[in-house]
Amino acid sequence: MQVTAIHRYPVKGLSPQALETVDLSPGEGLPHDRRFALAHGEIGFDRDNPEWLPKTHFLMLMRNDRLAALETRYDAGTETLTVLRQGRQVARGCMTQALGRSILEEFFEAYMKSELHGEVKIVDAPGHMFSDHRNKVVSLINMASVRDLERVAGGPIDPVRFRGNVIFESDEPWVEFTWVDREIRIGAARLTVTKRIDRCAATGVNPATGERDMNLVKALQVGFGHIDMGVYARAEAAAAIAVGDAITVI
Repeated sequence: MQVTAIHRYPVKGLSPQALETVDLSPGEGLPHDRRFALAHGEIGFDRDNPEWLPKTHFLMLMRNDRLAALETRYDAGTETLTVLRQGRQVARGCMTQALGRSILEEFFEAYMKSELHGEVKIVDAPGHMFSDHRNKVVSLINMASVRDLERVAGGPIDPVRFRGNVIFESDEPWVEFTWVDREIRIGAARLTVTKRIDRCAATGVNPATGERDMNLVKALQVGFGHIDMGVYARAEAAAAIAVGDAITVI
């Protein structure tokens, strides 16, 4: 089994950033993964005492299909987000400075106007991760499982629909489900697989077009008797992982 892609999502609900290598730390997700979120107005998020909130507090693909039509690029060095639509830059700003936030918030308010429940607010907090999971985790997607789902769904499936961090190749579909409560190695990194990932309607949105064109939750349920794709894992030790690394079960 081998890692074929590594993705992080600097802003919850927006497009991925591909990485060749990344450093993992114990009990942490990928650096800058889900570091920011686009909140529906005042949600009671305390930056000085951050707590996990369900995804319904934020703009998200499950309800906000149009987000998928945007391409975003995040520069971790300058903390700057660039937003493009059909290849053309439509907004750019520093995510940690008032002016940059204001520029980006105004863009998303105009772009998502009919779907908002209040003003858009960019939120973040030091060390906080806006994951759908209460704990900081790394998500893994098996391409063999994706291909098995393609057989049931009747068409090609971009694995980005599942917004995983580590995409890997395996000879056996669904083998990752047998790893729950077991330790794996990715290169030199050790991770404990904690749970299967149940899926929602966000997977129905085509990441290339922004159109809702498949019902993958139904395909999973009908074809396999569950709605799960991929697994969450907890990093156990500091180490780098890279595209091309082997995955082994300990």
